[in-house]
Amino acid sequence: MSEIAKIELGGNSYELPIVEGTEQEKGIDISKLRGGTGGYITLDPGFKNTGSTKSAITFLDGEKGILRYRGYPIEQLADKASFLEVAYLLIYNELPTQEELDTFKNSITSHTLVHEDMKQFFEAYPAKAHPMGVLASMVCSLSTFYPESLDPNRDQEARNLTIHRLIAKLPTLAAWSYKNAMRHPFMYPKNDLDYGANFLHMMYAMPTEDYEPDPVIVNALNTLLILHADHEQNCSASTVRIVGSSHANLYASISAGISALWGPLHGGANQAVIEMLEQIAEDGDVDKWVAKAKDKNDPFRLMGFGHRVYKNFDPRARIIKKACDDVLAKLGIDDPMLDIAKKLEQIALEDEYFKARNLYPNVDFYSGIIYKAIGIPTEMFTVMFALGRLPGWIAQWQEMIDNKEPIGRPRQIYTGETERDYVNIANR
Repeated sequence: MSEIAKIELGGNSYELPIVEGTEQEKGIDISKLRGGTGGYITLDPGFKNTGSTKSAITFLDGEKGILRYRGYPIEQLADKASFLEVAYLLIYNELPTQEELDTFKNSITSHTLVHEDMKQFFEAYPAKAHPMGVLASMVCSLSTFYPESLDPNRDQEARNLTIHRLIAKLPTLAAWSYKNAMRHPFMYPKNDLDYGANFLHMMYAMPTEDYEPDPVIVNALNTLLILHADHEQNCSASTVRIVGSSHANLYASISAGISALWGPLHGGANQAVIEMLEQIAEDGDVDKWVAKAKDKNDPFRLMGFGHRVYKNFDPRARIIKKACDDVLAKLGIDDPMLDIAKKLEQIALEDEYFKARNLYPNVDFYSGIIYKAIGIPTEMFTVMFALGRLPGWIAQWQEMIDNKEPIGRPRQIYTGETERDYVNIANR
């Protein structure tokens, strides 16, 4: 006999079915609660206990430190796969054959250029414009260049064209937002480079000299992009789905996801790590700041340690730590801020205070250090996050469309004034 939840309201008993996922996750189906009970709803601020959808994309178990894309452990994908291979997996459900991957890569490579008219958009932004604001607006503007993409319910071939265009053009738009801020000439993509190397070329090359991306940095970037590719129903993924549920086009939905990611409570965590390191570096006394972090009466907190979802350890952090060590060893950078980061890492891994509270360095801690080491400006960190998260957003949007999910429309408990009469302004 299947499990049933019961709720008693006003002397009446109501049965609610239990839904179980393939990994034995269980949820109470309340979709008919309001209609069946005459108006009762559940209240769950932040939707921390509410499942908004059934999804077959990503499985995350924060207590056990598990992260899998379409069933594949993140450890295996980060070690063996390319970013575009993982992107294909997320979007099309299965790992590609060599022929499928080659076709996918070739399609993306053929769409890396953006319309020349978009240069004028970049030039209209001030040099100090935040690159996330530029990126969100530029992605949304892509829909004006491809009006055929406005209908999300077109056939799969037409949808694939939009998906491939977006994956191809986002690195170009991201790199150009940096070039525009620096007032450097834009560098066009080079189709003989792979995805990560091509992005680094557009970021750092200049027309006056050749630029050869370092293989160690390219490999670290590939790993970072894979680790960030999807993370279940987080703020930005949920935003993409709820915007897409109105049948907004993919470009508009992804633009909304970028805006959600921009928030410091979501995608800005690795930027906060560097800002914290800069703060500590000004003083130079690491032990003092660690003591402040331990003091419950002190508002200071170490950024990049622990995770609101992973209650034990962040499985991505173990993977990216090696990439971080490789990058620092290869570049041989002498930077006091990076020395402080290494000392903080050692303290967090050895100090009983941090170990007892599972405050281990997380993926944001290591990714921030890598980006700092390879010369990514701090305000570009969240843009890098968006590059990695794009395939997951696309997969979430496509799943929502294919499942014909209804338009998102949360309820509320009204706490305002009860009915009152209008008073003429002269009598107020």
